[in-house]
Order: sequence, then C-alpha cells, then structure tokens
Amino acid sequence: MCGIAGYLHFSGEQAPPIGRVVLSMLEALGCRGPDSAGVALCGPRHADSLVLRVKLGDHADFAARGADVEAATARFQAGGFTRTGPYLRFTVPAAGELTDLTRAIEALSPDIEVVSAGTALEIVKQVGSPANLEATYQVSRFEGSHGIGHTRLSTESRVDLSHSQPFWGHGCADLAIVHNGHITNYHQLRRRYEQNGVRFYTENDSEIIGIYLARHLNQGKSLESGLRAMLRDMDGSFSCLAVTATELGFIKDPFAFKPLLVAETERFVAVATEEVAIRAAIAGDYTVREAQVREFKVWRR
Repeated sequence: MCGIAGYLHFSGEQAPPIGRVVLSMLEALGCRGPDSAGVALCGPRHADSLVLRVKLGDHADFAARGADVEAATARFQAGGFTRTGPYLRFTVPAAGELTDLTRAIEALSPDIEVVSAGTALEIVKQVGSPANLEATYQVSRFEGSHGIGHTRLSTESRVDLSHSQPFWGHGCADLAIVHNGHITNYHQLRRRYEQNGVRFYTENDSEIIGIYLARHLNQGKSLESGLRAMLRDMDGSFSCLAVTATELGFIKDPFAFKPLLVAETERFVAVATEEVAIRAAIAGDYTVREAQVREFKVWRR
C-alpha cells in the first residue's frame, strides 16, 4: 500500500526544484502511506567531496551526539557541519574510504546510522506525512535534476526513521531505492549476506534491495544490469525505483501485482504508484502508461 515516486528532468530548460516536484507527487500519494515519508534527491555533483547525512539516534542528546561525530570524523577531514533535528550533515573528501568512515561513525552508538553519502545524492526521511517532512526540512527548495520519494504504510516492521524509506545502498555512494511490495525470499537473502559480514539496520524487507544493488554497482556493473538481475534473484511482488548520481531506473516484478505508472517525454520522465501523483506535480499534455510485467528501464542524464 506504500506510495513511490520518481522524476528526472532531461532538458536544459529551467526546471522547477526537484524537491518541489517529488514532494508534490508524495502529497498526492499521502493516503497510501501515513506512517513516514522521505526523499532521495540528486543535485549538482561535488567532484571532490561526499555529502553525508547521519541519523544521530532515536532518543538522544543530538547536540552531544553531533559533537561526538565531529570528533570521530576529524581524521577523515570532515567539515561544514550543520544539524537539523536528528540529522547531521557534513562533507568529506571524496577520495577517502567510505567503509572506514561509516564504521567510525556508527561505532559511536548502535542507533547512529549513516543515512546517505554521495557526490550528488542526499536522503531525508522522517516519521509522519510529506507535509511534516516539508515543514522540518524544506525539501521543496532542493535544486537538482532527479530524485525519488516514498510514503510508507508499515505492514511488517516498526515505524521509525531507520525503517522509513528511501534506503541508501550502504557502502555505495550515490545510490538509493524506494520499494512497494514484498520480497518473499528476504530472509534467505539476508542470511546469505550476514554470513558475509553485511550489516542490516532494519527488519524491513525493502532494505535488501539497496544492499543487493550496492554490491552489484561496487563490482563495476551497471544499474540496469542490477535491476535485470533482481528478476532472477528476488521473489515476490515489487515495484522499485532506484537513483544514482546520473540515473533514474525502475523495475516491476514478474506478476505485476504492484501498480506503477510511467510518463516519458523529451523534457522529463516521471514514475509513480498512481497517475494522480504525476498529474498533480507536472502540468501539460503527455501520456501516462502502466509499466508492464518484468519491465525495467534506466534513464540517464
């Protein structure tokens, strides 16, 4: 019952802020997922630095936690620290080792989590409605080229920030996913990854998709081939969107149980669980179609 949405702007024309477009789509989908809302948005790339967003805990002294993270990341040349609510945002040189940095941060406390890392990608999510997300983080002002969003109805795991979507592809910069559906072989896949030392942060089956695609991209393979491989390796009913610094992609399961609508023009691509979300965010005359069984596609900037 969750709602997912994605948008990519192709042309060089002046486009509305990507945050505003994705937020408008999520507001139209709000009735599908009242528990939480979130976005993964891609702005101009920072060639020499990574932007990190870190969740400082569930119920903690966020100012003190922020100071702890600053101290732990000093050797990684972190800087530009700002905090809003439970999120700390800062930058590090892109040439550093992302895995070591993540471990140093998350070793401070079990409830501290790196929510996103990227040269272009930033994730913001929280419990509550898209309106609450906007009121706290003003995501509608975010300038960029593409992004995805999610409104969640919890069916199998608890409602908190970590279980909210989008999910970062942990260990892979500039990768995030949103998902509507169920991965029925989740526990089997999870055991396999955990035996190889992969950490899971939630009990949400959607998290496995981010981990799966991150390992795929870290092997030098493409997002498109990763989505194709999901049809082989993942069981269940799913509609999924993924973004990298330069791409937006989707995949639909072999049964087409979960709805997904697509609008593609020379100016933009929009994908959402319901047509009303696309129409609410984007004015004009264009065609919206239903994605087909086992269909996947990636668009590149």
